Amino acid sequence: METMKKTEQYLSIELIIQILLMLPVKSLIRFKCVCKLWFSLISQSDFANSHFQLTAKTHAPRILLITPNLESLSIDLETSLYDDSASYSLNINFLLPQSFTQLDIKGSCRGFILLSCGSCLCLWNPSTGVHKYIPNSLIDCNLDAYHLYGFGYDESRDDYFVLSMSYDPNAYDKLTRLGLFSLRADAWNEIEGDNYFSYCLARENSKVEPFLNGAIHFLNGAIHWLALCYDISTNVILGYHLMQRELLELTLPADITSAPSKVYDLWVFRGCLSLWDMAHDNGTVEIWVMEKYNVTSSWTKTLVLSFDGIPSHYFCPKYDTKSGDIVGTNAGNVLAKYNEKGQLLEHQSYCDNEYGSLVVMYTESLLSIPDGDSGQAKKMKRIRRTRS
Repeated sequence: METMKKTEQYLSIELIIQILLMLPVKSLIRFKCVCKLWFSLISQSDFANSHFQLTAKTHAPRILLITPNLESLSIDLETSLYDDSASYSLNINFLLPQSFTQLDIKGSCRGFILLSCGSCLCLWNPSTGVHKYIPNSLIDCNLDAYHLYGFGYDESRDDYFVLSMSYDPNAYDKLTRLGLFSLRADAWNEIEGDNYFSYCLARENSKVEPFLNGAIHFLNGAIHWLALCYDISTNVILGYHLMQRELLELTLPADITSAPSKVYDLWVFRGCLSLWDMAHDNGTVEIWVMEKYNVTSSWTKTLVLSFDGIPSHYFCPKYDTKSGDIVGTNAGNVLAKYNEKGQLLEHQSYCDNEYGSLVVMYTESLLSIPDGDSGQAKKMKRIRRTRS
């Protein structure tokens, strides 16, 4: 026995942490049961942050697909769309008894997905199952108004924010109110300012098809969406910077604004703010990239994709993989993948329902939702006004 004790090998805590950081979330959740030490290590917020930073750099993101039957599927973007072993179902029972028509995906950031669930919003980490309901604020009390929501993270405050944009149809679809929900404060604030009253909702007549609902993306610390500048009757990209608390206006490429027959929308490609621009007459999608953020002259057309081989002859680029492939949808239940040269690799249907599925990309994480201040939670429905 003494000889065995002398030859036993022990790993240092530092080495154990480094090994655990390289494991997927599903394994780490199981390994919490190994011993008290591992439970304590994996449960720490510092460990979760370090794990997310490493995962975002080294692991492929995943696509979450929610079908009209309220079935969910998490798909590895780096593998073949035909590889069933790289996909698994997620438990979305917490959404019940919501119907599919009440659901919508409003954003994704740091492993969290923002869902619109009828009369409220829901923040969900699909990797851990943790979720939190966010009630609509008094900012959204006008039932006739059209509401857009964005979701992002302010590193300087270590806080997540939901941005609410209200467009009033009785005021020619003008942007009339901006609201910001802080997860840490657990409260809504109305953002005051005169500079956003000159913007309108981008609609079909401004080249954004209604069912696309306007893509909202978080990048470079700001939440971005398409809008129509009322004063000059031209579409622009608006960005609300969470740390600086200011509204930004970014110019679109001249070739897009001058082509009335095309349909386009925002996405993030190769880490840059980008646009896809679809032309039905020649069956192609052009990819435009703003190579230098907020520099109009840096807009560059990088790829042209043909969607002739895709059912319904329609393709909306959504995400790009670490290997350079482009994954998107036909605005229905079909996912398609192109390589970095713009060649169609494969397409796969995931549902026979006539209605399109909800699709969003996320990175697996152990991150938890910040706890709101209990004092602020009691004031959830009170709107506090701050100057932007």
